[in-house]
Amino acid sequence: MTGRIIAITGASGVLGAAVAVAAVEQGWRPALIDFSTAPPEAPDGPDVLFLGGVDLTDANAAGAAIDAVADRFGGIDALLNIAGGFSWEKVEGSTGETWKRLFLINVQTASNASRAAIPHLRRSAAGRIVNVGANAALKASLGMGPYAASKAGVHSLTQALAEELKADGVTVNAVLPSILDTPANRADMPKADFASWVAPADLASVMLFLASEAAGAVTGALIPVTGRV
Repeated sequence: MTGRIIAITGASGVLGAAVAVAAVEQGWRPALIDFSTAPPEAPDGPDVLFLGGVDLTDANAAGAAIDAVADRFGGIDALLNIAGGFSWEKVEGSTGETWKRLFLINVQTASNASRAAIPHLRRSAAGRIVNVGANAALKASLGMGPYAASKAGVHSLTQALAEELKADGVTVNAVLPSILDTPANRADMPKADFASWVAPADLASVMLFLASEAAGAVTGALIPVTGRV
């Protein structure tokens, strides 16, 4: 087996599957991690590992999954934290449960997976962490308060980890997409101009560049990937 070893959380989602497909096309070895037990719509084969039923909000479960990836492939070169979620809710009338849930699935999952991966990434010749923030967290619009606040936490986590790990040669960056062109988003906004949205494959390309050996000079960056929105 050849190619970089890449752990992808949230791999059963549209973006996670797009990243997995692109990684396989580049000859990388992806480990696909998700809370869902259903394998993603992504390539299968001896260089692809699927770990389903993983609750990344649980630090022990996240650690076990990351260690399983390293045991299978002999290490980890990159971690892509894609696991997360979204809720539209105004601050007025919002519930504490929404805030708690979004923090757990957007911030805590990335924190738990990153913490578990750091020892393995330090042993890589080019360790990388790539997080998924949100352009909406730079200037939140109506109904985006809880979601934007949680994604702002991802941005700060990215910058803090970049400072912690820069002396070890491990880079940490985040992509900040606008609206992804997914079936769910099309159903929710049927009158929108889909052509202006970000294709999952295009966002995957940016993420895989940041996860590559070529991106060694970039760390602590919050990179907007907004299409023409």
